[in-house]
Amino acid sequence: MTGPGPESANEIPPERPRRAPHNFLGTMRIRKKLIVLHTVFSAGLAALMFFILRPEIQSLVRQAEAEDAAFVLGTLDVPELTGGRARGQEAIGPGITLRWGSAADLGMSSGAVAALQRGAPAPVPVPDGNGVRIGSAGLYLPHAAGGGYYLLDRRLDGVRASVARLDIVLLLSMLGVYFLIAAALEVFVLPRHVYQPIRRMLHADLAVQQGDRAGELIDPRFMPQDELGEIMRSRNRSIAALRKNEAELARTLAELERVAGDLKRKNHLLENARRNLADADRLASLGMLSAGIAHEINTPLAVLKGLVSEINEKPGEPVAESKARLMRRVVERLERLGEGLLDFARVRSPRVATVGVSHLVRQALELLSLDDPVRRVRVVERVPEGLSAPCDGDRMVQVLVNLVRNAAEALVENESKDPTITITAESLTREGSGWVSITIADNGPGIPAELLPSLLEPFVSSRLDAKGTGLGLAVADGIVREHGGVLIARNQEGGGAGFEVLLPAFASMPGGDDGGGGGGPPPMSGN
Repeated sequence: MTGPGPESANEIPPERPRRAPHNFLGTMRIRKKLIVLHTVFSAGLAALMFFILRPEIQSLVRQAEAEDAAFVLGTLDVPELTGGRARGQEAIGPGITLRWGSAADLGMSSGAVAALQRGAPAPVPVPDGNGVRIGSAGLYLPHAAGGGYYLLDRRLDGVRASVARLDIVLLLSMLGVYFLIAAALEVFVLPRHVYQPIRRMLHADLAVQQGDRAGELIDPRFMPQDELGEIMRSRNRSIAALRKNEAELARTLAELERVAGDLKRKNHLLENARRNLADADRLASLGMLSAGIAHEINTPLAVLKGLVSEINEKPGEPVAESKARLMRRVVERLERLGEGLLDFARVRSPRVATVGVSHLVRQALELLSLDDPVRRVRVVERVPEGLSAPCDGDRMVQVLVNLVRNAAEALVENESKDPTITITAESLTREGSGWVSITIADNGPGIPAELLPSLLEPFVSSRLDAKGTGLGLAVADGIVREHGGVLIARNQEGGGAGFEVLLPAFASMPGGDDGGGGGGPPPMSGN
């Protein structure tokens, strides 16, 4: 039976670890690794035991042979057997050989010579002709011819055959023990405690890959209490935490989809509202204009009606100069109301080109050079020559004319000391977008706090008289918004009013494509 390995055949890991060039075990599955390891271990143990026991057994055999040789040698009449010969060799029985001669003839060591010279037969380890040590016994007779050394070689062939059989039995016993251990491991231990837990983990991982939620967790009943069991429990906890996170993520995604759907519907409604916002705002403003214009026209019309009635009653009399001037002022008042109404209601896209800001300011001041209030104040221009902005030059000059004239009239009417209007410009970055800022500030009394929230609406003015119509700032605000900018009115910290015109540094028209200047005005405070 082939057991499972640590990797499933159906699973290809994303990146396999690098293997050493000669890592033989690294290419094997777990069962083969275990078989190789306990085979090598058992074979090594058997070899160790064999090479330790065998020399001891052979030593015992040689000792027995030597002792037996010494006994036999002590019972023999050696001179009679040798026949007086100086040296020689004679077999005197099965496995018994008698050799005699000098110590050099017999190849005896000095230790053996010293032992034999004591006079009694003694075991002497002497190699045979093949270099194998056999059991021998020696005897020294000093009066014998040739030096008197005798060696009796005794070879117990039966004992040696029994030892050989013992070696075989020992080897077979070790092999039997190995097979018993291997069988016990492969049948009783490893399948239950190693292979089955690994197989369960592989099946559970395969279930995860196939999306089988029922089989991805390992049954706690089959978890051992060892390291593999700890791995299984840790894996179950990881899978449970993963599924919990997936459920929370699914709920979050469902909620996001619902919110996205709501946002999509709201964006659709906002888009439709944005498309109609300009027309709806203009219609609302025109409604306000319709209500306000009737009030504004009534007074000059009443004055003009009275003067016309007087002229009609006295057709032959010349018109007094004072009455003529009054009629002219009334007519100019009506003209300004009509022009402001047309400017506010006119709908046309700006013709955008890159224009120098200093050129726009000088052009506006040139148009105002004959305006009496402007001539009575000091205008300070602090505009960098290299600063430019994409805009409709004519319409932006109209904005600057309105703002400078309003500031001059406010200063003259309030009889400010050293009336001064300061015009500054700069480029700046807000919310990651580039802008060009043009500020018209005065040193007058400032804007009443109650007018600030609605100052840019039509007919909101602090001078509802023969000169003020309340349309100039509304027209200016509409022109700036058409350029994708914003007009901000505020009171200066040191006193006086300030109007800031913010234009995108790159062409960006409402309803059109951006030229890189951002999608709209930055968040600002003030009105």
